[in-house]
Amino acid sequence: MSNIPADLKYTKSHEWVKLNGDGTATVGITDHAQDQLGDMVYVEAPDAGRSLKAGEACAVVESVKAASDVYAPVAGDVIEGNAGLADAPESVNNDPYGSGWLLKIKLADAAAADGLMDATAYEAFVASEDH
Repeated sequence: MSNIPADLKYTKSHEWVKLNGDGTATVGITDHAQDQLGDMVYVEAPDAGRSLKAGEACAVVESVKAASDVYAPVAGDVIEGNAGLADAPESVNNDPYGSGWLLKIKLADAAAADGLMDATAYEAFVASEDH
């Protein structure tokens, strides 16, 4: 089973959200997603200042298997894109919940993440997709 940290929120498109407690959140793709995609060769993170709607494509991850859009799990303004991924896209594979994060966002609505899946629900969702 994939690594699914209990302190994060998840989407059906396999993004994770970590609420930072200060009105901001960190976003990346899940361990399951990076495992399905394979070795990352290119990551395009969004630029700071970009306003995102929930569900909007905001980043691109490209692996040896496929290129895939990453969708904003919550609405808000990008405060930082992970520039380090340009030189080290493999960080998404090696540490998807740490150095492989994609963006940090100032939340438009602090309660927006309430509608996302918790770790238990995401684990069940991934299991249902695998069958």
